[in-house]
Amino acid sequence: MRPEPSLFRRLALRICLVLAFGAAILISAAWYYARMAADDAYDRLLLGAALQISENLTVESGAIVATLPTSAFQLLGLAESDRIFYRIVGPSNQTLTGYNDLKTKEALDKIQTKPVLETGTYKGEQVRIAIVPRTLSDPAVPGRVHIIVAQTTEARRAQAEKLTLQASLLVVVMSLVALAGAMLAIRYALQPLEELGMTLRRRDPRNLTPVNVPVPRELKPFVGSINHFMHRLNERVSLLQRFVADAAHQIRTPLTALSAQIDLLESEKLDASGRQHLERIQQRTSELAHLTNQLLSHAMVIHRADSVQLKPYNLIDVTRQAFRAAVPITLDPDIIVSFEAPDDDPIILADAVSLREAIVNVIDNALRHGTQSRLEVRVCMAEDQATVEVEDDGSGIPPDEWEHVTRRFESSKHSEGGSGLGFAIASEVLTAHGGRLRFREKEADRRGFTVILELPCLNAEEARYMRLASQAPFASQQS
Repeated sequence: MRPEPSLFRRLALRICLVLAFGAAILISAAWYYARMAADDAYDRLLLGAALQISENLTVESGAIVATLPTSAFQLLGLAESDRIFYRIVGPSNQTLTGYNDLKTKEALDKIQTKPVLETGTYKGEQVRIAIVPRTLSDPAVPGRVHIIVAQTTEARRAQAEKLTLQASLLVVVMSLVALAGAMLAIRYALQPLEELGMTLRRRDPRNLTPVNVPVPRELKPFVGSINHFMHRLNERVSLLQRFVADAAHQIRTPLTALSAQIDLLESEKLDASGRQHLERIQQRTSELAHLTNQLLSHAMVIHRADSVQLKPYNLIDVTRQAFRAAVPITLDPDIIVSFEAPDDDPIILADAVSLREAIVNVIDNALRHGTQSRLEVRVCMAEDQATVEVEDDGSGIPPDEWEHVTRRFESSKHSEGGSGLGFAIASEVLTAHGGRLRFREKEADRRGFTVILELPCLNAEEARYMRLASQAPFASQQS
């Protein structure tokens, strides 16, 4: 898999390339100047030795006498790896002493006053040659003498390599220091991006106001685009809220009117076939109204999960309100309905409206598809957990279907008109509250199937703190 693109990696790579290119140029320059420095130093020694030989030339009895000074060769002998060659050429181009085959590139008759330095080859080796002319003023030997001194170049190459190595080490160290500094500088320069990302991650999902974070000038277009997107998203969310509210009003009203009109029909005046069709219309209208209410309830729950701040509530009060709303007045009197609650008040952090809707759906599901003669609703408390248990005496749901019935539009009671939304709504609400929806099979000593809504419970100190922080009364006082 290709690695994710990284701005830090891209900047680091380009800085490494720039530093490597700069280091190569500096090392090449160091090599060039090291050779120049070594050549200059050794050329001075070579020229000094030739001048010393020139100063020791004398004329005795009409003959040129060359006395080779020891000091001249001692200077050149400082380069232990080099060999030295010399030749003294008289006025008639005859070799007075030295190596007769030591030649120069430039003709000697053109070298009259100033010393000349050149590079040549002697005995198969590269040598550096110094040529020093000296004009004799003795009448017995008129003319010009040339002193030629040559030296191999091993020592100067070694010196140049040493100087280059030292300079290269310095360049490498400085490049590494510069690279480390550049990495730190890049990290520091990219901190505003990380801070902006952390600000957006910590931001409440319900907060769609513009982001107001101090950022460098280069990031302002990026922040502006985020704010523009959040503004458009806020408009879409507001539009969705209006749509849900309008749909709830516009759809429920005609359904209620339709049910009323159907109820006004006198079934006694219809034949058997008409009464059968009327019963089907009443059944389908009831299912349609129930499904519409659940769909609108599901849309409301989804919206509130992202838009409502959780507050501390008494779970007993929320459950009691859901119990009263879910159990109809026209319930069969033969069905025994009970509500149980502990002595202590379980305080939970919740959205009372969504949680009440979840409990209502579970109770309604039990009444529609499970209850035969008994329905029990219990609020229980155990350490840091609070539960709402809805138990009926119906056949229940097989364990192999428990995982599927919490999904939307998946129901084990489709044949009985189940929509598959009741448990889905409850499960989504509990997940948003940090809880879960689970089931319990019939126990051996009693007949009943139980749906359990499990929620995290606040202790007394946490409840007091949350209540003071939110400045909101409990559900029993708000509702």
